Amino acid sequence: MTEKSRPDWDRYFLDLCEAVARRATCDRGRAGCVIVKDKRIMTTGYVGAPAGLPHCNEVGHDIRKVIDYNGNISQHCVRTLHAEQNAIIQAARFGIPLEGATLYCKMTPCRTCAMMIINAGIKRVVSEKRYHADADTRELFKQAGIELVVMNDEVEEYDQQ
Repeated sequence: MTEKSRPDWDRYFLDLCEAVARRATCDRGRAGCVIVKDKRIMTTGYVGAPAGLPHCNEVGHDIRKVIDYNGNISQHCVRTLHAEQNAIIQAARFGIPLEGATLYCKMTPCRTCAMMIINAGIKRVVSEKRYHADADTRELFKQAGIELVVMNDEVEEYDQQ
């Protein structure tokens, strides 16, 4: 029997994101998030509709086309909150301070999530892959002094992107 190597902390928490993501109710970019401070889990979140409202897996997606300032068209399901948003909201709801924490997620956070991460006081973000529209996020994090670690530089792909 060979001894398996122990994962480092970043890999450990990213692997937990995959487990959290299994609770997601929107299968587009199915994602989970884990927020950690001093190697202890503070909160988790996954992609899903607000509490008490219908989920994508019950009533279908609410897809909207979005045109960015460069004229690029992308499609988004607006029925759900992102995993990062739900994790930050959960912390706020239960009075858990996130100042100085590390956020782990499936792909580089979107611009809106990036702004929430900055205002929550999170200082480090570790993602498995890149989000297709992460240029603004990278710039915002750079300006805010937030360390961004992307484990695999490929872009996460999902249906109706």
